[in-house]
Amino acid sequence: MLTGLRLSNIALIERLELSFREGFTVLTGETGAGKSILLDALDALLGGAQGSAGARLLRRGAEKGVIEASFTLTPPLQAWMRQQELDADEEELLLSREWRLSEERLSSRNRLNGVVVSRAQIQELRPLLLDLTVQGQTQQLARPGQQRRWLDRFAGDGIQALLDPVAAAWRQWKQAAATLEQARADWDQVQAQRAQQEQLLADLEAAQLEDPLERQRLQAEENRLAHGVRLQEGVMVLLGRLLEGADQAPSVLDHLAACEQELTQMEALDGDVGALRSGCTDGLAALQDLVRDLERYGAALESDPESLEALQERIAQLKGLERRYGQALGELIALRDRLREQLAPGGAEASLEALELAEHTARQARDQANGRLTSAREAAARQLEQQLMEALRPMGLANVRFAVAITPGQPGDEGADVVQFQFSANPGVPLAPMAEVASGGEMSRFLLALKTCLAAADSHVTMLFDEIDTGVSGRVSGAMAELLQRLARQRQVFCVTHQPLVAAAADHHFRVSKQVVEGITHTRVSHLRDTQARQAELAELAGGDSGEARSYAASLLDQHGR
Repeated sequence: MLTGLRLSNIALIERLELSFREGFTVLTGETGAGKSILLDALDALLGGAQGSAGARLLRRGAEKGVIEASFTLTPPLQAWMRQQELDADEEELLLSREWRLSEERLSSRNRLNGVVVSRAQIQELRPLLLDLTVQGQTQQLARPGQQRRWLDRFAGDGIQALLDPVAAAWRQWKQAAATLEQARADWDQVQAQRAQQEQLLADLEAAQLEDPLERQRLQAEENRLAHGVRLQEGVMVLLGRLLEGADQAPSVLDHLAACEQELTQMEALDGDVGALRSGCTDGLAALQDLVRDLERYGAALESDPESLEALQERIAQLKGLERRYGQALGELIALRDRLREQLAPGGAEASLEALELAEHTARQARDQANGRLTSAREAAARQLEQQLMEALRPMGLANVRFAVAITPGQPGDEGADVVQFQFSANPGVPLAPMAEVASGGEMSRFLLALKTCLAAADSHVTMLFDEIDTGVSGRVSGAMAELLQRLARQRQVFCVTHQPLVAAAADHHFRVSKQVVEGITHTRVSHLRDTQARQAELAELAGGDSGEARSYAASLLDQHGR
């Protein structure tokens, strides 16, 4: 519920502070006095008036303007604030929007209980606070999905309980469908390239690839075989020097053996030479081991041209595969394994069949959830038709016909129903989409009747009607007044009106007027608290301050016990 409104430097208002109560509140006044500015201010506070529209709201000559409104903190508001991680422990919600003009640049900032919030957050908050209806608001009906959302609001918790499973089934199907689509695309690509991939697999299979390091290993073996003769020559030279010497000179082993013998004789004369003799003995043993190793190495060396040729051919084959396909040997082995799986009979087909089954199962679950939702909507539609007809007929629409048409549409996270309100105001005229055939006055009465039917679904939201009774007869305005009164029993209702029948039915009455002070026009808002003040205003609405008008105004107030 809206409990207070404060405006500073907004349009023709220099400063204004108002308090509101529950029930039915009207705002009246002469044309151009600024009655709608209060509703425009609330609209701007909750995300409207961007850009140049915001500049028009700022009072001429002012550099700063503020709109501030207070609301009772309802359970839906508390839940939203907790979701946004905002403090929900206050007794009320204080929402403000401030405009500043600096160097011809206008900026605005929103605050909620003193905390700066984004425009996106304000737009989420708006439907929890206010529902604004203006005459001829045909664009509401034309907004995609709006009529379906109205029907769902009317149905209440029953529909809401079905929407979550519908959204979950939709997400699961969409994921399964996307996976299947990707798999089919991959399959089509495999089929288009199958001949090429089969040839690739044949090349890789023929190469009998197993070891990712095979080429490095073979190159090392190639080096050994290619230099076998030179390595054998080196072994012979080394063995010759170690065992045979050169030019009939003693060999290295002979010299070392002679050294050992000499050291042994010296050790007999001086025991300290024993360490030297031991070192010489170890050296001799090490050289003897080296000779044996060289002999074994030389015996293992071969000069095998045929083996070398075969080895070089294998290396060339592996290099050719790597160069042709631009991948290293390990990558080619992995590619071969993938192609084996993809091209194996029944492999990809079986995977595709499993994905098709998963998509089919998810689609069935989606359609079943949508079907339950459609049935619930159809039942709610019949109830809405009945209640709307009962509300519309007293408002000068005795021959009205109204139907809610539900037809299949594209499935989505809110079901697969296209909801269309159909309307006919005259006998013999077939039903047609309401947004196309309803006049402005008919649309106003329809929206009032619809909002009355929706009242029980969101009773915490304040309703504002801006001159929706313009151009209707006295009898019709009386019926609209009764409907507004009934609506105000469930929620707070504001209405800007020129109709005395509507104004007399209100619980609270505010008069909006203009005053010129020192050549500057100001808008004033007065709370008409006593019967005499209300009577004078109603008389003015009825046609002037005549005795007849005053009598009429008094009778209207008497009817409502004011």
